[in-house]
Amino acid sequence: MEILYLIIPLSVFLVFLIGVVFWWSVRSGQFDDLEGPGYRILMDDDLPQAGQPAGEPREVAGSEDDLTHVK
Repeated sequence: MEILYLIIPLSVFLVFLIGVVFWWSVRSGQFDDLEGPGYRILMDDDLPQAGQPAGEPREVAGSEDDLTHVK
C-alpha cells in the first residue's frame, strides 16, 4: 500500500513531462509536413494562363522595357 505514495506522484510527474515534451515538439516544427514540398516541386506550373495562347510568353510584373521576349 505504501508503494502508491510513490507511484501516483511519479505518474503525475511523468504525464506532465510527456505533455511538456509534446508541446515543445509541436512548437518547434517536429510535425511539419515533410512530403508536401517534395510533391509540390513536381507540380507543373509551366502551363499558359487562361486566355493566353500557348506560344506566347507569360507576362512578368514590371514595365514593358524590363521584359525580354524570346521567340
